[in-house]
Amino acid sequence: MGSVADKIARKVATQIRSNVIDLSAFRASRERAVEAGLDGSRFKDLVEQGYDPAFAFYAQGLTLVSMFAEAISAMPEAKGYAKAVAKAEDEYVPEGPPISPLTASYFNMWAFFDLQFGASRETMGTCILRMAESTGMPAWIADIVRPMQESRMGFYVHMGMDGPLVLLKDIVSRQVLRCHSATGYLGEPGQLWYTRLLPPPLPDIGHHVVMTTPYVVLDGTEQRFLDYIGREVARMAAAGGRKTVDAEALLKFGPTANHWNEYIFLAYVNHQPDAIFLAGVPDIRESLPQA
Repeated sequence: MGSVADKIARKVATQIRSNVIDLSAFRASRERAVEAGLDGSRFKDLVEQGYDPAFAFYAQGLTLVSMFAEAISAMPEAKGYAKAVAKAEDEYVPEGPPISPLTASYFNMWAFFDLQFGASRETMGTCILRMAESTGMPAWIADIVRPMQESRMGFYVHMGMDGPLVLLKDIVSRQVLRCHSATGYLGEPGQLWYTRLLPPPLPDIGHHVVMTTPYVVLDGTEQRFLDYIGREVARMAAAGGRKTVDAEALLKFGPTANHWNEYIFLAYVNHQPDAIFLAGVPDIRESLPQA
């Protein structure tokens, strides 16, 4: 039988080998990727235009993922995924403030890399990785997609600045990371940020990148959210049905698919062009401004 990712990969590989046209979207995606310079030629162009190199690398990667996700979503094997994304789009309207506190940068990465579907609980990212392996796609595709698939949203304490880079401490791993903030928001020491960091993509790049518009939890403290994580992980463990129940699983997948979407929606306070401000703790309803 195999997982959903296996089925999709086998189907794509078979169709490509037999030159059947119903999956021409996949061949078109590969051609569009090369035309768009996603094999590396655009990276240099973006850096020369002044983009941070880590951000430029992943921005191009997201364009690639979007191309393949569009084709995979049309397959019968991914109908559960397409339905879940459409429902979340209808409910949360991820266009950014003032329409919605969910930004496109946040929502797209959630939809591609965190939203699980099928009995094997795949994500779009794991399907693309399996497909790339099975169809002999260039290694650079997996090199771009894998770190994004392995990423998660998290809570980070602002520890100050290192030149133009923000020092962010992951409250779970306690690592302090040097980060480029893609929106330009630098914040202030002591703030608690809810965002997604991606690692240095190349050996000569020594910093992480804040890929989503930072969500700043105005009344958030490290201990308050560590306490929340402990409570939520305990509830998830008691509910059963998961292979892994820990802080990492909670932050990436939530106890339910839309858990973190709902938190952002209910916690919204205000915004400015480069940051969005939240308040409250997910399991304390009276603390959430929009509840």
